[in-house]
Amino acid sequence: MAETETKHHPEHHDEDVHDANYQAPPEKTIEEIMAADQEDESLRRYKEALLGAAQAEKIIVDPNDPRKVIVKKLALVVEGRDDMELDLTGDLSQLKKQLFVIKEGVQYKVRIDFIVQREIVHGLKYVQKTSRLGVTVVVDKMKHMVGSYPPKKEIQFYLTPAEEAPSGTFSRGTYSVSSVFTDDDKHIHLEWDWTFEIKKDWA
Repeated sequence: MAETETKHHPEHHDEDVHDANYQAPPEKTIEEIMAADQEDESLRRYKEALLGAAQAEKIIVDPNDPRKVIVKKLALVVEGRDDMELDLTGDLSQLKKQLFVIKEGVQYKVRIDFIVQREIVHGLKYVQKTSRLGVTVVVDKMKHMVGSYPPKKEIQFYLTPAEEAPSGTFSRGTYSVSSVFTDDDKHIHLEWDWTFEIKKDWA
């Protein structure tokens, strides 16, 4: 049974996840979006290209899951190496037991795989806070604007820009990460915690 909502982590303050001064536009169904501005030919063609098959049929990938966004997987992507992946469809409390090892100083990207069903989602965001294990101080925080996505039967994904892993003796160790996948309408699609270890080498 899929969860319809996710508990909000206290360490993710609203001002970190959402811009206090930003007012999201009202949510609209696909039918309302297509019906608006019919006289604007270029806008109509843009909406048709954006929505694709979703304008002709209601796309529901999992009828037993009422969510519009189903987050499937997180992957750490390093050029020349196999992706390191976390399955986000199971027991999220077990994710911290899967320790990623990252070589210090390497360039890496974070990829989020997700499904959008039922309705278009506006202004998806990925927010990540990283802390040194055992220390409450946040050592790194990233917020990425993922964008708006229509429903599709296929898995969609977002790949962050490259980040550089910390390097040096004092940077080595285990880090705890809190991640949030949210949107302009302040829906928390998923929150999860995971860990990685910075080492001198991959081994």
